[in-house]
Amino acid sequence: MLFAQKKTKIQLDRADNLIGSKAKGADLNTFVGNVIFKHEGATLFCDSAIFNNMANNLDAFGKVQVLVNDTLSLFGDVLNYDGNTRIAIVTGNVKLVDNRATLTTDRLIYDRTTKIAFYTTGGRIVNNDNNLVSRNGYYHTDINEFFFKDSVVLVNPDYVLHSDTLRYNTASEIAFISGPTTIKGNDEFLYAESGWYDTQSSKSELWKHPSLTYKEQFLSGDSIYYDKESGVGKVFRNVFMKDSIQNIILKSEFADYRRKDGYAYITDKAMAILIDEADSLFLHADSLKMTFDTLQNPTYLKSFYHTKFFKPDLQGKCDSLAYNFSDSTISMLGRPALWTQANQLTANKIIMYNSGQHIDSLWLNTAAFIISIDKYDLTKYNQIKGKNMRGYFKDNELYRINVDGNSETVYFVRQEDGSLIGINKAVSSSMKILIKNRAISDIFYFQQPDATLYPEKEYPKEELKLKDFKWLGKERPKSKSDIFIWEEEPAPVLENTQIDSSTH
Repeated sequence: MLFAQKKTKIQLDRADNLIGSKAKGADLNTFVGNVIFKHEGATLFCDSAIFNNMANNLDAFGKVQVLVNDTLSLFGDVLNYDGNTRIAIVTGNVKLVDNRATLTTDRLIYDRTTKIAFYTTGGRIVNNDNNLVSRNGYYHTDINEFFFKDSVVLVNPDYVLHSDTLRYNTASEIAFISGPTTIKGNDEFLYAESGWYDTQSSKSELWKHPSLTYKEQFLSGDSIYYDKESGVGKVFRNVFMKDSIQNIILKSEFADYRRKDGYAYITDKAMAILIDEADSLFLHADSLKMTFDTLQNPTYLKSFYHTKFFKPDLQGKCDSLAYNFSDSTISMLGRPALWTQANQLTANKIIMYNSGQHIDSLWLNTAAFIISIDKYDLTKYNQIKGKNMRGYFKDNELYRINVDGNSETVYFVRQEDGSLIGINKAVSSSMKILIKNRAISDIFYFQQPDATLYPEKEYPKEELKLKDFKWLGKERPKSKSDIFIWEEEPAPVLENTQIDSSTH
């Protein structure tokens, strides 16, 4: 149940002079000089005042000061106070001061019952290092909270905040965002439509279309936590990060951004897009890490576990990958496989050398193997094997291969019309292979070559595939959506084995 507050009379404490008069049948007393009134714990000081005893209100003029309580004071040129409603209206050089903040405005209404002060003609609040300006504002003096509306600006040494709607606590110095808001620092620019910003620690948590821009890097998601001092940012769900210097986009469901430590780590549906006007490269892995130098320029993009990428003219998969932005090299480790046009390339390690988004050459290090399906018979495979290989590209097509160490080839020699001449089996210490129209055109053997061209019927069937042959066509991504599909190689079947239960 609500009870009406008992009305008490405004009491005169003192004045130098009294002038009595009547207006509309009411007795009006004008007090001049060192005037003091008291009402329910509040004390009013002014140069002069007109007091209507019957209506229980007064108008005060000149050097008005109201001591509302021990921690709150109100100043102005003119005041109207109603003792029944306990509402004070102050105009002219208005200042509301408590032990935490100072509010200045042209006109202020203060309700002693609700303990709320508000203005609608523009005001400024100073709280330690923070300056806040808005068109409209409400100050809940009992809980030290301001509510600002329309053209809100918060300025402190680190940031300038612009907002449509803002709630600010003078005790915690935390600003609560509930409308379109920008927070601008020397290098950072934050945007959100909901969240909070701690002006003391420069920490913020942002929701509803949040974004963080630092120099040439843009970061957004469903929610962002950012600590300016440590440079740590965490982004959750629908993560989007773009670096304009290297023209790369990162997407995921979680990102850990460490500006001062020089890296961004993303995981959960992690994808990188290396943007190219013609054909962008799409890469997925369990997790991605992009590193930066001291100037915040990207240095490496690294992927970890189940790495797969797609580009219309180039696809690949491996366990881990590193892209060096300085020289545009891509290193693939952990059972790497690369597909370009009709060719499958594998080795213990593959390094691609790029010019922009176009591959110039590649290095297949240890256990190098190139396989391509014969275009006239899809059951047959052309093969090149060696210890190491160097491949060269022109217009994104493989045109020359240098094989170094333990070189072997099996390829199907055909007429221009595609009719089979025979099957060539060759072994040499090293080879140079030329490719034209996606087929082997010439082979040059070096150091003790042994090459034989067999008629198809005379070629030993068990030698149609070189040792360690493995066709991985099912694992090749056919589109950018396939990079999220990982085909595990089947485990070897062990026959006639027994498990000793004592070891488990």
